[in-house]
This record gives sequence, structure tokens and C-alpha cells, in this order.
Amino acid sequence: MGAAILSGLLTEILIPVAAVIGIAFSLIQWVIVSRVKLSPERPSANNSSKNGGYTDYLIEEEESLNDHNVVMKCAEIQSAISEGATSFLFTEYQYVGVFMIAFAILVFLFLGSVEGFSTKSQPCTYSKDKMCKPALANAIFSTVSFLLGAITSLVSGFLGMKIATYANARTTLEARKGVGKAFITAFRSGAVMGFLLAANGLLVLYIAINLFKLYYGDDWEGLFEAITGYGLGGSSMALFGRVGGGIYTKAADVGADLVGKVERNIPEDDPRNPAVIADNVGDNVGDIAGMGSDLFGSYAESSCAALVVASISSFGINHDFTAMCYPLLISSAGIIVCLITTLFATDFFEVKAVNEIEPALKKQLIISTALMTAGIALVSWIALPSSFTIFNFGVQKSVKNWELFFCVAIGLWAGLVIGFVTEYYTSNAYSPVQDVADSCRTGAATNVIFGLALGYKSVIIPIFAIAVSIFVSFSLAGMYGIAVAALGMLSTIATGLAIDAYGPISDNAGGIAEMAGMSHRIRERTDALDAAGNTTAAIGKGFAIGSAALVSLALFGAFVSRAEISTVDVLTPKVFIGLIVGAMLPYWFSAMTMKSVGSAALKMVEEVRRQFNTIPGLMEGTAKPDYATCVKISTDASLREMMPPGALVMLTPLIVGTFFGVETLSGVLAGALVSGVQIAISASNTGGAWDNAKKYIEAGASEHARTLGPKGSDPHKAAVIGDTIGDPLKDTSGPSLNILIKLMAVESLVFAPFFAKHGGLLFKIF
Repeated sequence: MGAAILSGLLTEILIPVAAVIGIAFSLIQWVIVSRVKLSPERPSANNSSKNGGYTDYLIEEEESLNDHNVVMKCAEIQSAISEGATSFLFTEYQYVGVFMIAFAILVFLFLGSVEGFSTKSQPCTYSKDKMCKPALANAIFSTVSFLLGAITSLVSGFLGMKIATYANARTTLEARKGVGKAFITAFRSGAVMGFLLAANGLLVLYIAINLFKLYYGDDWEGLFEAITGYGLGGSSMALFGRVGGGIYTKAADVGADLVGKVERNIPEDDPRNPAVIADNVGDNVGDIAGMGSDLFGSYAESSCAALVVASISSFGINHDFTAMCYPLLISSAGIIVCLITTLFATDFFEVKAVNEIEPALKKQLIISTALMTAGIALVSWIALPSSFTIFNFGVQKSVKNWELFFCVAIGLWAGLVIGFVTEYYTSNAYSPVQDVADSCRTGAATNVIFGLALGYKSVIIPIFAIAVSIFVSFSLAGMYGIAVAALGMLSTIATGLAIDAYGPISDNAGGIAEMAGMSHRIRERTDALDAAGNTTAAIGKGFAIGSAALVSLALFGAFVSRAEISTVDVLTPKVFIGLIVGAMLPYWFSAMTMKSVGSAALKMVEEVRRQFNTIPGLMEGTAKPDYATCVKISTDASLREMMPPGALVMLTPLIVGTFFGVETLSGVLAGALVSGVQIAISASNTGGAWDNAKKYIEAGASEHARTLGPKGSDPHKAAVIGDTIGDPLKDTSGPSLNILIKLMAVESLVFAPFFAKHGGLLFKIF
């Protein structure tokens, strides 16, 4: 079958070097952003650059505003947002930390009990003539990798939040120099998060594999089965981050919009609105911390799914370390490609006008995809033998290295298709969103009808793209092909995260500009950055949902093989009941998360109304609102309400697998995957379209938009109501659903040995 061109030693060097380069690049971007000063002191003349560099005195006198006051006001607002976000995450992590320890104990007890906590070697699952490490070792190492994944996920989210809150006011201040300066600051800040997360995820996984190898030695089947806990830890933390952060941000957002914009007719981020600080804090804990943990979980799970299947293929049987690390080499190449791509946005080309922002972000997607295609070809050529076998439902399937290249590449390009379709349906530059805006002429009801129709329609092309990816990759390389297709979609995760994080940073920048009392001209620039950010956030969610579908299917295949299920027959009653229940779970989960947002928003609306009615001089701007009470309402509601949806997702596989067995559980996983992907795409795109329809009317950039405005007009009020309905869809339920389908699949895989041995208690009794 031949050997790979790349030696094992060189592989050992290249992967950590790529990760270190990614971390170093993110730190360089952070240093550049930090040169934008939030201090009002003028630098001395000999320190000032004469060529307009970052060390220039930041604020030039503008209109009648005093620069010192503006800078100090921006710094003060940034500090309040940062403190609120940090406080919330620390409180959330205390709750999640208790869960993490409790679930780690559960992982150990379930897996250890498979062979009665035996310390004796056991026959390997797929090669009964060979002896593998004891079940107790699998329990211990799976628990350790679960904790590693969980901690890495939490750190990823926290670092992203700190970077975003560090950059938001700096983006606001740079907007006074021009939209280009503000864009670069926001994008560099997003890149810090993107590269840190991608590099840390790769480095921790690589180190864990090498440390586990010291014990497991030649037992690669056991080694990579234990590594699946890494993906489980990452996604379980992401679930609570997404749900908790989503409830927090949308409770504040809905409360601020309904009372401030609709009832009191004041701007979105007006400092008189008591919920405005909570709203800006929410952008960071939901859209940044939650999203960072989410995409880290996707990366960890796709890598683990590929490694599990590879370990029982010729790569694992022949102990070919380079070919085994093919998924990690793809991710390493992705970091280098994304680094080059980022330079196009920050150094090679400059954004000079508002209408260049969105094209600049789209070019990032196109350039990274084109370069990564070449990167995949190179890695496939040097890291894989010319032919090899892949384990596929009990048989070894012969595969060529060029076939695996096509699997990864089709996943990569399917991601681009999903991204562009998402952009078409959520950007106000195209007719779908403009039609939704136009429907506001006749009120909120028609706006809601048009928005829902748009969301349903937007599912069609992404599902076909995912279906084609699945068919081609499975035909070429079985379940391993699907796993690496998911990895291909996530291979440019650093660029995807940079684009995604750019959105909330720009949103916060606009809020700070409004609260600091900056001129209308500055707010127009930050609004333009924010409008582009809404679209990029929707694109990011599209990537996350598409990759989740592929990852879940790959994990499903690994689970079916590990649980020793020969076929999944939907005509079997055991499977069919699981299928129909699994298809229901995303609806149940969405109902819980949306009701949670509604309950929290109700309390927020009541509090904001109370303050407007009881604090003298609040509407006149002579008195300050009580921001802290609104922050507390969002915090308490999100921490209380995130537990039931989290429990639903985490307990379902355990209950079904233990009491109904692996066949029923396979049906549940299939049903949840099929229905969850559709609802997630529809919810995210509907919410994104409603948000940008509102911004389309507010901006008044075209003749058509001006006929619907201005702010405060009846069509605008109808658009605000649509946006308010869409908020929990696009930022809570929709993004959380992709974690539901991934998490249930990876959890089932981790607990598969227990379910296969002891599962189906009810059917055994009856």
C-alpha cells in the first residue's frame, strides 16, 4: 500500500509548530489593537508618529465635542461592559464547573462498570485475537480527556470575551478616523480570537494524544476511543455557554427594544435605556463566548470522529502515525492558510468606504477556501499512502489518497455554498430581506409571515449542499470520508471565527458611540460595520450548523460500529420509536429556550418600564438609569433557565441507551439530526433577515428604504417587532440546536461500550 512521504518525526514537529505560529500571530494582532489608546492623555511630540500611525493622538477635535470627555466616556462604558461580562462568565462557570465534575464522575462510573472495573487486559473490540488495555483504563482516560475538552472550551469562550470587550471601544474611537480604520481594528480583534481558539484546540488535542500514547502504546483503538471524551467535554460546555449566553443577551435585547424603541421611541443604544449595558454585555457572553465554545466543540468532535474511525483502519493497524494525524495536519494547514488570508483584509487591501465592508469579509471566505483547497491537496499527497483501507461497518474499504482529498475539499466548498446562501437570505443588499422590509408597510403580522417564509425557503440549498457532501464523501471513503468532510468545512475556522467575532465587536462599538454621545456621522460608520456583522454572524451560524450535520453523522457511524449494530432498520419498532422521538427533541429544546428568553424578557420589560415611570428626569437625560438591576435580571434568568435544556440534551442519550438499548438510541440520533438541522438553519436565517430588514429601514440608504422610514414610522415599528421575535430564534434556539445534535451523538459514542454491554434494560425485562 506504500508509505506517506512525510515522516513521523516531521509530523511530530509540524503540528505543534503550526499551533504555535497561530498563537504568535494572534498575539501580534492583539499588540497592534492595543496601540489604540483609551487614555485621554496626549503623547509627547517625540513619541508621535508623523505618518498617521497608531501612536498618533487618537482623538481629533470633532464638531463641538471635547475629546478628553469622549475618550473617558468610551473607556468608562467599555469598563462597565467588560466587568459585567466577566462577572457573568465567572458565575456561569461556577455552575458549569459543578456539572463538569459531576458528569466526569458519571463518565468514569459508566465506562468503568463495563467490565466491573477490571484491571485485566481485554480482547480488542474489532480484533478479537488481540489484547487491549482494560476497561478501567478507558474509563480513566476518557474522563481525563472529557475534563481537558471542557476546560479548553471554557478558556476559549473566556478569552474570546476578554478580547471582544478590550476591542469594542477602540473600534468606536477608530471610527472617527474613518470606516477603514474601525473595520481593521474590529477584524484584527476577531482574528485574535479565531487564531487563539483554532491553535489552542489543535495543540491541546495533539499533546493529549501524545501523553495518552505513553500508556496505551500500540493499543491505538483504545487510545483514540478514550480521546473522544475531548469532543464530549468541548460540546457539553458549549451547550451551556450558548444557551446561558443566548438567554442573557436576548432577554436584555428584547427588553431594551420593546420599551426603548417601540414605546419610548428612543435609539437602540440610548444611554437613557436601563437595559442598554446588559444588552451590550449579552453580545459578548452569547455571541462571542458561546459561539467560541460552540465552534471549538465542532472542531474537537470532527477531529475525534475521524481519529476513532482511522484507528481501526489500516492507519491504526499499521501504526502509521503520519496518516493517523491526517485530520490534525489538515487543521495545521488551515491555520497557515487563514494567516495568509487575514493579511488580505488587514495589510494588502484597505477598506475605504461603507459599501466595501461586506465585500471585504466575503473575500476572506473565498480566498481562504481557494488557498485551503491547495493546502488539502498538498497534505493529502505528503501525509497519506497512495492507497489504504478505511473501516466501514465491519469491512475494510480500499481508498486512494486523491479520493480522501475530494472528501475534505467537498466539505470545504459546501461550507462556502452554505455561507453564500446564508448571506443572500440575511443581507439587506439582496431582495429576500428587502421584501421582508417592504412587507412592514402593512404591519408586524405580514412582516412575521414573510420572515418565516424566508427562513423555510433558506433551508433548501444548504440541505442539498450537505446531502451532496454526504453522498460523495461516503461513496469515496465511508464514514471516515464524512468525518474529514466536516473537518474540511471547519479547516478555515480561524478565518470563520474572525469574521464571526467581528460582528458583536462592531455591534458593541455602535452602542458605545451612541452612549458616548458621538456625532451622527460616527454612528453611521459603526452602524454600517454592525449591519455587515449581522450578515457575517449569520454566515458563521450557517457554517456551524452545516459542520454539525456532517460531524453528527460521522459520530453516528462511529457509534453504530462501536455498539456493534449491523444495520439500522427504520421498520424495526425499536428503531422507529427512537426516530420519531428524536425528531421531536429539537422542538422540545427550542420551546424551552424560547420560553426562557420570553420569561426573562418579561421581567426586563417590567423593570425598564418601572425605571422610566419612577425615576424623575430619566427621559430628559438629567438622571442616570439603574443599569445594575437589569444586568442582574439577565444574569439570574440565564443561569436559572439554562439548566433544563442542558439536562434534556445530556440525559436523553443516557436514559434511552440504558433503558431502551442501542437500536432505539440510533433512531433517536438519526431523528434529532434530520429535524434539528432544518430547524436550526430556518431559525437562524429568519432571525437574521428580520434584524437586517430593521437595519435596512433605519439606514435609509436607498430610495426604497427611505419610503419605509424614518425611525419611529409605522413600518419601522413593525420591523422592530419582527426583529424582537427573531432575536431568540437567531441567537438562542437556532445556534444551540447544532450543539444538541452533535452533543447527543458524541455522548452516545463515549458511552457506547456501556450501552452495548448493559443497555436495553426495559426490553430485557419485558
